[in-house]
Amino acid sequence: MTTVDFAAMTGLELMRWVQSERPADIPSIGRLLGMRFDEVEHGRVVVSLDTRPDFANPLGTVHGGIAATLLDSAMGCAVHTTLPAGVGYTTLELKVNYIRAARTDGQTLKAEGTVIHAGRRTATAEGKVLDDQGKLIAHATTTCIVLGTAA
Repeated sequence: MTTVDFAAMTGLELMRWVQSERPADIPSIGRLLGMRFDEVEHGRVVVSLDTRPDFANPLGTVHGGIAATLLDSAMGCAVHTTLPAGVGYTTLELKVNYIRAARTDGQTLKAEGTVIHAGRRTATAEGKVLDDQGKLIAHATTTCIVLGTAA
């Protein structure tokens, strides 16, 4: 089992650790869906995954919850990169606009989250999901509440 003191890491350090180490022994939604952290910088995160038949809705295309989860992860992690050690966050609000369906045949979906505002109590971010042809699948905004304060 991984023994890392996550509370001692800034949000940016933690996200870069996840990107470089790709810990397989820590249960997470990212592990469940096969997410990859492609880019991590202060205020911006890009995550991706390859679709699969398990992601299908009753119509046979990727369920909207997959796009929403990608967006929530990319935007939330982008917010996390702005936080000091010992400070967390959680999604307070998520607004997703679906533009087109995605296929379940292994195409890569890529979500980019970018912080718009990082305050002491709340943070906002925007995001978009593109398919492997660069077509917009969905876009979103979020508001996160900042939990705790740096010592």
